[in-house]
Amino acid sequence: MFVIGERINGMFRSVARAIRERDAAAIADLARRQVAAGAQALDLNTGPTGDDPAEVMTWLVQTVQEAVDVPLSMDSPKPAVVAAGLRACRGRAIINSTTGARERLDALLPLAQEFGASLIALTIDERGIPRNAAARAEIALGIVAAAVEAGLPTDRLYLDPIVLPVSAAQDQCREALEAIGAFRSLCQPPPHILIGLSNVSQGAPNRPLINRTYLVMAMALGVDAAIADPLDRDLMDALRTASILLNQEIYAEGYLQPQPAA
Repeated sequence: MFVIGERINGMFRSVARAIRERDAAAIADLARRQVAAGAQALDLNTGPTGDDPAEVMTWLVQTVQEAVDVPLSMDSPKPAVVAAGLRACRGRAIINSTTGARERLDALLPLAQEFGASLIALTIDERGIPRNAAARAEIALGIVAAAVEAGLPTDRLYLDPIVLPVSAAQDQCREALEAIGAFRSLCQPPPHILIGLSNVSQGAPNRPLINRTYLVMAMALGVDAAIADPLDRDLMDALRTASILLNQEIYAEGYLQPQPAA
């Protein structure tokens, strides 16, 4: 299970303050703690900064890669900000994210090819968020076709079935899960399947319990990547236990201990 740590995001007050004050030590500490807890990549999001977001993304990339050696995910709705992060990144990179909308694909697929980056693709398009698994699969097929046409290998493509909050769209939690099997049958080799885990518990009490329950369910259906909070120990313990029970990892008595990032 490929875990992308979600905590370096300017939407969090502490991170917004660190960005505003250019507190490199605080960002580096957050990067190190996430990797130590089991994150294999880190998502970087400038949030609603008042500064130039491309400059902020460049600073975040430079700060984080001085602290840890894992792939970095450039998370921004603005292609120019993504491009700034890719230019600053010395190692493997991930673009977070495109959608099935043609304009978005045309902007980000060339960047993925130019920088050898992986690409997260949300299964929404110009019509908005689909309401059922079949519509999600239809958009996913279009994304896969566009990626293949652009020369992006499917092993660098992560399809996201769009997890919505259970507190606002309860039926959509199941629809996202049902889309996973369809995604895996789109091509050979199949693309990766990723969920933005924390979305499922937005606005609900007992968020950690909802998150870890949904993650285990999604893993059993074939999800192999998640943007999540690796600092949630119970979540990571559930993930490691599910990996053992699904025969994805070799059982050992110390399986709950974080493994070094590859």
